[in-house]
Amino acid sequence: MLEDLYIEQPNQQIREEVLKNWQSVLLPDEDMGILADLTADYLMMTDGRGIRGVKPVMLLMCGDHGICKYGVSAFPQEVTLQMINGYGRGTAGANVMARHAGADIIVVDVGTNFDLQAFPHVRQCKIAWGTEDFTQGPAMTKEQAIAALETGMRIADEAIDHGCNLLETGEMGIANTTSTAAIAAGFLDLPAELTTGRGSGINDERMKIKTEVVRRGLEVNKPKPGDGMDVLCKVGGYDHAGLAGMILAGAARHVPTMVDGVNATAAALIAYGISPNCAKYMLCSHLSSDVSAKKMLEVLGLKPIVHAGMRLGEGTGASLAISILRSALDTYRKLTGE
Repeated sequence: MLEDLYIEQPNQQIREEVLKNWQSVLLPDEDMGILADLTADYLMMTDGRGIRGVKPVMLLMCGDHGICKYGVSAFPQEVTLQMINGYGRGTAGANVMARHAGADIIVVDVGTNFDLQAFPHVRQCKIAWGTEDFTQGPAMTKEQAIAALETGMRIADEAIDHGCNLLETGEMGIANTTSTAAIAAGFLDLPAELTTGRGSGINDERMKIKTEVVRRGLEVNKPKPGDGMDVLCKVGGYDHAGLAGMILAGAARHVPTMVDGVNATAAALIAYGISPNCAKYMLCSHLSSDVSAKKMLEVLGLKPIVHAGMRLGEGTGASLAISILRSALDTYRKLTGE
């Protein structure tokens, strides 16, 4: 599946036509700003088919991380399980925001450290029981990475086959911001100190531990800058891999992805490292307050739709941005008569 991937450039002419249509209904001193650009980008990415409306689906990829045992998060690994249980009850912030955006949620166990077979709302796709401790060696094998990528691709294809025309990233896995910091540092060839953020709001003591874990992971594994597959195998997570696969599959079928916070941006960076053209089918929901977010977005060439200081992840920022996209499209249709 991955070896047959082909992603073509979107039709820039569609974008130019949409912007021209916006200008035709506005007075000279009026400017719709980001709403015009957002509409034009989305319609370009969907070959104009998105004009009929947004049908979003969030793929919420869940995976645990072997480096959690070092105390890099404010929460224990058991919170991964608690949050997944909350998704089933519909009580998590991800559920509330997705409902507001009109997005269905597909929760996927790509690599948690828990037996979730009794959870009917979870797609059972476990590649492994969490990643390996990347301070001791690679987080996963290449075979495992490909399996996780293709899991995301397969589920994205299923969603698209059922009418989805906008994919939305969601992720859950305690300690995943540590893997994200290592992905950003490895891919961008930066020291750990420039990519490691406070994630779940850790204190200074945990921050020192987290930074050292990232530094050791880079030192031991020596990921190749710019090589998405190599970086994923050495310091990534199964949640990152599932999302990267989703992004790649969507791009191949001209279905864009609304990228959420810093963890999803790291997954987008992995996808970009595997097939750079996929970045042409990404929309950036918001600028995460995490330190590495801006650096990764610059490489991807993405501009945030909103600046809200959000740090939760789990697709919440993406859902907020989808509501803005829906409003922009509705306005465009009514003003232009499309």
